[in-house]
Amino acid sequence: MQDKIRLKNPIVEMDGDEMTRILWKMVKEELLFPYLDLTIDYYDLGIEHRDETDDAVTLEAARAVEKHQVGVKCATITPNAERVKEYNLKREYKSPNGTIRGYLDGTVFRTPILVEKIPPVVRSWKKPITIARHAYGDVYRNAEIRVPGPGTAELVFRSQSGETEVVKIADFEGPGIIQGIHNTDASIRSFAQACFLFGLDRGVDVWFATKDTISKTYDARFKEIFDEEFQAFRDRFAEKGIHYFYTLIDDVVARIMKSEGGLLWACKNYDGDVMSDMVASACGSLAMMTSVLISPRGCYVYEAAHGTVQRHYYRYLKGEKTSTNPMALLFAWTGAIRKRGELDQVPEAVRFADTLERAALTTIDEGIMTGDLAAISPPFPEKQSVDTEAFLAAIKERLDQAL
Repeated sequence: MQDKIRLKNPIVEMDGDEMTRILWKMVKEELLFPYLDLTIDYYDLGIEHRDETDDAVTLEAARAVEKHQVGVKCATITPNAERVKEYNLKREYKSPNGTIRGYLDGTVFRTPILVEKIPPVVRSWKKPITIARHAYGDVYRNAEIRVPGPGTAELVFRSQSGETEVVKIADFEGPGIIQGIHNTDASIRSFAQACFLFGLDRGVDVWFATKDTISKTYDARFKEIFDEEFQAFRDRFAEKGIHYFYTLIDDVVARIMKSEGGLLWACKNYDGDVMSDMVASACGSLAMMTSVLISPRGCYVYEAAHGTVQRHYYRYLKGEKTSTNPMALLFAWTGAIRKRGELDQVPEAVRFADTLERAALTTIDEGIMTGDLAAISPPFPEKQSVDTEAFLAAIKERLDQAL
């Protein structure tokens, strides 16, 4: 076997929870460590360790990414009341993704992993639709109050100069709820610039949508900043023959279903969270989606944009075989390795990441796939549904043949 490929600088690894934590280890041991000499700066973001550290480990991981530039993250639990009881946690911790994105800022780009044997369920989609999700603010950095009874809710802003602005939200006649959200011009500008640069780099149109007809200050500010930032890109877009298009969020949803794809759909934080799952599911599975946070600080966090596969995890604990799709986890690692190779100027690492991805896609196109994909792919003679271990072994076989 050839010598291992050595990268010069660390990759920040953020481990996760439940079945994805099991798959994460399998991917590393089967498809990465035998071929690569990696320096790993490791952070355990499993829910038990986050509870032990009062979630300090999550911010430590974000700071490590800021230092080393490249991180790779497994899927993690964001606990609700049921999860607090299940894991005997101290409290309902915030989303680790939200903490990391809030610290690094930036934009999350999510693109479906397309394979020939599994056409999108939306028949008009011929090319990938990339979701650009603003990674700062909105509901993910909110403040909430559960109103106990009658009273008045107000929105208050006190400037550093001492001026105060007060807007009444509502008069409550009984119990209710209040939520406050925010964003910043600087983060929205960074988001807009990232989207326009992506469009130029990939040669695709950029679509953006909000609900500025209803949210005449909050959503309207997003639209204003996108319009302002596009002026610096207008001529370059025209030279490339690509376009920037703004419309309302409900209109763009209707339009996207009739498009052929091949575009960047820029979304506010919550919209991007929801719509990226819709696009991934329509293209086969939530596990068939790449995801990368690109920070204006020059940092990259590659992640699996799906949950921890709790149901499979409990079957695994009983000793049962599972057919859990590891593609998003695998592509998170290949994305991080490729970027680390680019930054370290190690072309062999870039080629390895490309080769491993091709091996995984070839495995599916040759009919070997996990249960989620086998259930939706059209019938063909070579198709077989296998468990996770067999699927990874088939990828490894094709990887070895290609190297």
